[in-house]
Amino acid sequence: MSDAQTIEQLRHIGWRGQSLPGEGRRLARVVAQHRAGYELHDGVQTFGAQPAGHFLKRGLDPAERPAVGDFVEIEPGKPPHITIVQTRRTVLSRAAAGERYERQVIATNIDYVLVLTGLDGDFNPARIERYLSLTEGSGAQPVIILSKLDLNDGAAERLEELRSRLPNGTPIHAINGKDAASVATLSVYLKLGDSAVLVGSSGAGKSTLTNTLLGSQHMATSAVREHDSRGRHTTTYRALLQLPSGGCLIDTPGMRELKLTGEENLDLFADIEALAEKCRFADCGHGSEPGCAVQAALDEGELSQERWRNYLKLRDEREEQAAMLESRLRRQRGGRPATKPHSPRGSRERE
Repeated sequence: MSDAQTIEQLRHIGWRGQSLPGEGRRLARVVAQHRAGYELHDGVQTFGAQPAGHFLKRGLDPAERPAVGDFVEIEPGKPPHITIVQTRRTVLSRAAAGERYERQVIATNIDYVLVLTGLDGDFNPARIERYLSLTEGSGAQPVIILSKLDLNDGAAERLEELRSRLPNGTPIHAINGKDAASVATLSVYLKLGDSAVLVGSSGAGKSTLTNTLLGSQHMATSAVREHDSRGRHTTTYRALLQLPSGGCLIDTPGMRELKLTGEENLDLFADIEALAEKCRFADCGHGSEPGCAVQAALDEGELSQERWRNYLKLRDEREEQAAMLESRLRRQRGGRPATKPHSPRGSRERE
């Protein structure tokens, strides 16, 4: 088979490159990770593989190991071994739980992050803002999907609420995940060669939507609890699936914790940052200080108390994570300092 034919096959699993590895190696994409190894796809078939020894070294940053969505070079063997992870063009990650700073890769080489939330008790604009904050540094475009349209009569009000809180141009779709005609509106994000990752709470309807996109009952589904609209984790690990549309979808388990990495800019709240720049004092704490533009906006209803509280929560969490990241990098540099990504403003009165 010629290189051109091989590259064309790889296009079906999202490969954007124009060349192939050297002699003795071939290219494949990580479609799943298990305790016993990895599952790869080369555009034709799925097969198992093991990581090379250097990926197993103690102390290696977990983010440097192969992750779902990666394109990897493999050497032949029984089983084949992953030797190199190709440069990632986009990465969606979060800070892992625990006191030590560690980054957990959710998916790589994706074009879209499909943030799914139910129009039932799962609806939570603050959580959607958190997802968007995590997505903004990934290089992928966020898309908000509101599921269970058939079970909710207040969809129009909730759509309007989201549009008033999110940046202009953020795609928002309300769908019935069981209806193929309703789901068809998402086809623009799942064209041949495109890759998307589907994220959301357990019970939001990810498995139902995935089954509809696949046109088959590939993923198990379960009922949700009535009092909070939460469900059990029917998806237990991240998996990349090829869709009939030609695109690739990475399905993920429901995420109970979404910790920021510390490198977010919180562009989602650019309007609040713009308000803060209008305060009389550059170091305004936005409390009882005279000439505070933020407090004025809150008093006049221009800025909602809920959105302000969520901004403060995410900002403080980002700064805490940024400090943990800097501490880790400082140890790696042998104690040498570096410029912090989020420096505090001065304390003088604005001119």
